Amino acid sequence: MNAPTVTIETGMVVGVEAESVTIEATARSASDGTPRILGLVDAAVREAYHRVLNAFYCLSVPPPRGVTTVNFAPAAVRKSGSGFDLPLAIALAGAAGAFAPSRTQGLCACGEVSLEGRILPARGAVSIALMARAKGLRTLLCGSHDAALCAGIDGIDVLAAETVADAILWVAGRRELQRGAPLKHPPREAYVDLADIRGHDTPKRALAAAAAGGHNLLFAGPPGSGKSALCRRLPGLLPEPSPDERIAILQVHAAAGLRVPEHDLRPLRAPHHTSSTAALLGGGSDVRPGEVTLAHCGVLFLDELPEFRRDALEALRQPIEDGIVTIGRARGAVTMPAAFTLIAAMNPCPCGFAGHPSRPCTCTPLLAQRYRSRLSGPLLDRMDLQVEVPALDPKALRAPRDESMSSASLRERILAARERQLHRNGRCGGPAVCNARLLDRQLERACALDDCAEDVLEKTLRLARAGGRARVRLLRVARTLADLDACERIGPEHLLDAASLRGFARAMTTA
Repeated sequence: MNAPTVTIETGMVVGVEAESVTIEATARSASDGTPRILGLVDAAVREAYHRVLNAFYCLSVPPPRGVTTVNFAPAAVRKSGSGFDLPLAIALAGAAGAFAPSRTQGLCACGEVSLEGRILPARGAVSIALMARAKGLRTLLCGSHDAALCAGIDGIDVLAAETVADAILWVAGRRELQRGAPLKHPPREAYVDLADIRGHDTPKRALAAAAAGGHNLLFAGPPGSGKSALCRRLPGLLPEPSPDERIAILQVHAAAGLRVPEHDLRPLRAPHHTSSTAALLGGGSDVRPGEVTLAHCGVLFLDELPEFRRDALEALRQPIEDGIVTIGRARGAVTMPAAFTLIAAMNPCPCGFAGHPSRPCTCTPLLAQRYRSRLSGPLLDRMDLQVEVPALDPKALRAPRDESMSSASLRERILAARERQLHRNGRCGGPAVCNARLLDRQLERACALDDCAEDVLEKTLRLARAGGRARVRLLRVARTLADLDACERIGPEHLLDAASLRGFARAMTTA
């Protein structure tokens, strides 16, 4: 009589997405009890067999007898990671006769197993849940931690098991399991407020424009002027992520093996300036997400921008434009999401005090020029807003809080502007996107100008000696400023304000 073959579905994360993997297990009587593990697996997957057997002994679960053959399909794809432990345990238990092979139909499982049989978190559980749903599977079985991450995914039942025995008894129909409980987040009011920063009305307006339209922002100013403090308050101005965006944020963090954000704000990633290109874009032998992907649907903050490596900064140009990052490897290319708002801060010179009202600059003109030339023109051209943050007089720091510039107050205007632009841009043809990502056809319709505004735009571009890309980005910023002012059409004042916030004023005065 042929021994039964038990099949169960699972997945392996590559980049951010999960690839489907099928585990097959069967046991046949023979004198040699050495298991046969097939399917191009690495050492971690081979060790899973022994972890699972030890868990069986600890939990008094009967292991399969005879020669056990386990196959990981597709056989031509290398398998790695510890998330195969739980599906392997279920497959081995089925091969030992714990339940009928038909009980695993429509089931996907993932999770690492300890020697005592407890189910531990597995990297990329959210991606595996999304893959299982797309494949038409009905149920995902995993540990309690991963079940909490995946609980918000519609279209698939996510069940939490504490031990391997609980999972096997549930498959056999002899135990009930609870569905995963969604994560809870502390209130938004628990985080930093923009009203805590005194003065800086122009940088705050630029910050509001960046939040409303999704524009990239560069602050330049001396040390201690408040550049970093302003930048770190941007997530508090952004709207809460939609359900789909929340799942995307959980997915990239789980795929990277990191703790998910403990709050409902959009992510803020602030890598150190010594970060390599691989750290920013992602990479490694198994291609894990980098900082640009971890900032997906959120903010990427680069402090001390000129101190970053030149090749790392230039590599940001593709994800800034396309919202994705593609990592090429010999086995193929891996594409990961990277739709983020870039904000950066820098000093005007190496010593930081060029233009300071009371401290003299000690840099030579050549040294200051070399410092500024670390940032290429194409990269600076992609910064929609380029604003100076001057040093404040000590008396200004004693001013009372301005509640009209609080995060809650500005956020109401930003939410109204976002709703206005998403509705309008969706009617202009194409996807409903924020102003920073307007397509050409949407731009023509959303940013139609009258003759007076057209003359102001043409004169501004000519004085600043700006090209076509600068025109597009200037129009996008002006459209956002008009949305913040609840104006249907872009006026000359919005264009001039956008030119000032984009740094054209400095270019025109030096022309």
